[in-house]
Amino acid sequence: MKKLWIVVSVIAVLSLAGCEAGKRWIKDLDSAHVGLDRRVEVYDHNGNLLKVYEGKIDVEANDYGNKVKFDLNGKRIIINNAIVIIEEK
Repeated sequence: MKKLWIVVSVIAVLSLAGCEAGKRWIKDLDSAHVGLDRRVEVYDHNGNLLKVYEGKIDVEANDYGNKVKFDLNGKRIIINNAIVIIEEK
């Protein structure tokens, strides 16, 4: 039964891989479990660069857009009330 579940899962993932929604879903899984190679730039509200983070990063933002949280090199980083630009490398 377990082998059947694995085969069905693999077929489902492969069928989704061809469409854009499937590609986004696979990338979301990769981001959540491994993190993506990203560059995070943090600016104050005057446009001054405060800090740059680079590495395998899984980013979590709140619904209000004023808090960004991520882990980098085993450390939790929480940014409140700043302008955050996240670029995938």
